[in-house]
Amino acid sequence: MEQNQSNLRRVAIDPVTRVEGHGKVTLLLDEANHVREARFHIVEFRGFEKFIQGRPYWEVPYFVQRLCGICPVSHHLAAAKAVDQLVGVYDLTPTTEKLRKLLHFGQTLQSHALHFFHLSSPDLLFGFGSNLEHRNIVGVIEDFPDLALKGVRLRKYGQQVIEVIAGKRVHGAATVPGGMNKSLTIEERDRLLGDIDDVLGWAADAVALNEKIHMEHPENHGFGRLISNYLSMVGTNGELELYHGGLRASRPDGGNIFDQFDYRGYYNIIREEVRSWSYMKFPYLTELGRDNGWYRVGPLARINNCDFISTPLAESARQRFKAFAGGGFVHDTLAYHWARMIEVLHCAEAIQELLLDPDILGTDLITKGEKQEEGIGVIEAPRGTLFHHYKVNEDGTIKKANLIVSTTSNNQAMNESVRSVANEYLDGNEITEGLLNHLEVAIRAYDPCLSCATHALGKMPLVVELLAPDGRMVDRVAKGSNGSITRTL
Repeated sequence: MEQNQSNLRRVAIDPVTRVEGHGKVTLLLDEANHVREARFHIVEFRGFEKFIQGRPYWEVPYFVQRLCGICPVSHHLAAAKAVDQLVGVYDLTPTTEKLRKLLHFGQTLQSHALHFFHLSSPDLLFGFGSNLEHRNIVGVIEDFPDLALKGVRLRKYGQQVIEVIAGKRVHGAATVPGGMNKSLTIEERDRLLGDIDDVLGWAADAVALNEKIHMEHPENHGFGRLISNYLSMVGTNGELELYHGGLRASRPDGGNIFDQFDYRGYYNIIREEVRSWSYMKFPYLTELGRDNGWYRVGPLARINNCDFISTPLAESARQRFKAFAGGGFVHDTLAYHWARMIEVLHCAEAIQELLLDPDILGTDLITKGEKQEEGIGVIEAPRGTLFHHYKVNEDGTIKKANLIVSTTSNNQAMNESVRSVANEYLDGNEITEGLLNHLEVAIRAYDPCLSCATHALGKMPLVVELLAPDGRMVDRVAKGSNGSITRTL
């Protein structure tokens, strides 16, 4: 903790634990305690892009699943789409296409349910500064047992869809180059159909709850709010598309920066900046430049960006969402949760449609082509647009890999939201647990897949130190992983 050359005080929150490592937050404050800069650092280097090099291309969809235990299906499918191109396949059989979509909808449903019900609902239901001992999933179970049970069942159903197709719920085996490795049986289809009406009801209730929470708490509308650009895939007609489509980037006022861009040329529209204080890169839209080209991805971006949703219940929910902003874009960061539940409802409806489609029981699963040197797969993962890009040698081994994961695209936005919240809630004197949790809430809204805290019942271990301009420590508070608060001054 030190004073820099500009006489700004440095407040450090360290560590912010994450899913695959650790991160921290630093705030630079002037003498009036105004936040001049906020940085969300990723301080662990993992190097998956390097690990992939030298591996046979057909192993990659299974290898990259180990990036994450929460969204392995997303990495599996993005890599599979790239590998399809490596074997010269650009059009899958109808059954293969629909099985992959079914798998993807199950993944998105279970991931969104986990995030909202287990991790974010305690803050939204009890308040950001409510009793620490009660602000957790156990408190939700005690006070809202029916709601907690719906959350568990929603996630369980999504996992069942994954298990039926991939063989197990985490790190399963589903795709092969140009196809799928097994078909869906009538018994498996009927088993999933048996619960779908309940799932639709639970999903609709989740949308209604989030809509009510956001509408009834106007004080949360400006919490970490950003006026930003947005990036997502959309379908041919502008519909919400999670599996395959063209890239659309929009300005804050809703105007398109580009639309229906072929994602195989993503490197022409997106650049990645490296900064010395973080191992996570900072992507931006080339056309707008480094300072103005940062953007947000994920549920908020997708619901803002799309022209409509193809399933009726989710489309009705989207229209209410848009009406909240007078028909324009919703920029409230906490509206990520509302948008997330609209996608849960869409996934439930889409799963039902696919299960009733005769193609889903087909057995024509493999397509062949001529091998290529390069493949690029893009998918809308639960947390946002996910890019997998591979080049291979003549022997079929990976010689180059580039991954832009969803949370990387949200990197600048998370930094900006942390700064916004710190500006509003940091009083410069006494650092409270409530302040620590407010910063967590800002980060958690994005559901970043870099922090264990995102999946740790809302209890991030944090240390915050506040120094006066002369270097004297004004306050120091530590929050343990068990939620305990210790003040050492």
